[in-house]
Amino acid sequence: MALIGYHASHEQFKPSDLLKLVVLAEKAGFKAINSSDHFHPWSERQGQSGFSFAWLGAAMQLTSIPFGMVCSPGQRYRPAIVAQAAATLAEMFPDRFSMALGSGEALNELITGEKWPAKAERNERLLECSEIMHRLFKGETVTHHGLVNVEEAKLYTLPEKPPMLLAAAVSKETAEWAGSWAEGFITVHKPYDELKEVVDAFRRGGGEGKPMYLKVQLSYAHTEKEALDGAYDQWRTNIFQGTALGDLKTVAHFDALGEYIKPEDMYKHVRISTDLKQHIDWIKQDESLGFERIILHNVNRDQETFIGDFGERVLPEF
Repeated sequence: MALIGYHASHEQFKPSDLLKLVVLAEKAGFKAINSSDHFHPWSERQGQSGFSFAWLGAAMQLTSIPFGMVCSPGQRYRPAIVAQAAATLAEMFPDRFSMALGSGEALNELITGEKWPAKAERNERLLECSEIMHRLFKGETVTHHGLVNVEEAKLYTLPEKPPMLLAAAVSKETAEWAGSWAEGFITVHKPYDELKEVVDAFRRGGGEGKPMYLKVQLSYAHTEKEALDGAYDQWRTNIFQGTALGDLKTVAHFDALGEYIKPEDMYKHVRISTDLKQHIDWIKQDESLGFERIILHNVNRDQETFIGDFGERVLPEF
């Protein structure tokens, strides 16, 4: 059966609040935590953006379950620094930390003042970063000159077992490419047939037998209106195609596009329901595709109700 995890959204909550929520989530029966990693939120209404690596050490010390995050080395982060951070967490918390590598979003990466490359170049840069990080985890001294540059880098603090490096992939094209080099992959939920195409593409590209994780965006509350209103308020800037999400540059750009979204549009992109049996059925359908970790992100602000009700009536089914 899949591990059901809780998503810690740094864009929506202060790091101190997220510490309390992940402790609460573990007590409720969630078996893994996923952490976002942004410099800016997607909306002024979300309003937060703590530094994930600083938070992860504290959060993992307070809990005992596995943690993962999506990170984008290459521009905002140099790959050697990401490797050092990941190795440090893996040394302190053996077998509990993994990282999914993504090609990044302009919203976060443009703070460096460097140009924003086209998607194909970002993918090529990502692959270079992955290869550099794997070499560093082996204890090699790495010099690399390409789309990213590393000079005489060596990690002196290494875990007994290196952290797993997955790929973050939304489209079937990216998933198929990721299957050729990543140790696993994470994607976001879609209608069943579309999600199956992404899974099949990853396996076809070389991912057969590798771990597959899924992040599910949902909105649960005790009334349909609360669930819909919460999703619309917090997540309407996050439902656009991946190409748009990747290239929008500022929080203001996201909020401007969000004004064109109607509340009823949210149902296409977020699982909005007060019915816990419906959520169970959705998760079981995801599980049937072979995902071994399913991360639930309740996108509205009422996390305590979500954690409590899912802990009592949904998690026992898994």
